[in-house]
Amino acid sequence: MPKKISTSEFDAEVLNKDVALVDFYADWCGPCKSMKPIIEEIENENPNANFYMVNIDDDMDLAKKFKVMSIPTIIIFKNGQEAKKFIGLTDKNEIVDNLK
Repeated sequence: MPKKISTSEFDAEVLNKDVALVDFYADWCGPCKSMKPIIEEIENENPNANFYMVNIDDDMDLAKKFKVMSIPTIIIFKNGQEAKKFIGLTDKNEIVDNLK
């Protein structure tokens, strides 16, 4: 299961990794709940990537910083830089292809 992180942990956890996937979500979001098992499956199949979750209700500053306007939003970071952003329900293969 992806690690839930907050604003204070974000830089150390995400920006210092070669590859990190961050799922911006909210507990009340139906599509977010639909993406959760897909992200967990991707995590299990990709041990070289790091997986995190950010609750936008708890960490609105991070959501603003990365221009998260709707959820779920999944951002893949490579070497500390935003490499790809997915908004809404996203196909598993499309996410996996961008982790490489």
